[in-house]
Amino acid sequence: MATWIWIVIAVAAVVVLAAVLLGGRRAKEKRVVQQREQAQELRQEAQQRHRRAKEREELSQELADKAKAERKEADEAAAQAAKVDPDRD
Repeated sequence: MATWIWIVIAVAAVVVLAAVLLGGRRAKEKRVVQQREQAQELRQEAQQRHRRAKEREELSQELADKAKAERKEADEAAAQAAKVDPDRD
């Protein structure tokens, strides 16, 4: 074969190899960008869940405090009823 054919084959091989490498890099960069976006979305979702959980914890604490106060009032009312009850020995 003529030398110029070998040169054309070599140049074509280099061009194909460069295209494959460039395509691989672009695909990797695209994957990395997608992973970063996914990580950001997951972080936002985690923050929202954390906020909701904290709000629920505060609400449950508030309800527990109210229940404790109502229980105390009920105990006081029961004690007063026991003092007033004429059938109490």
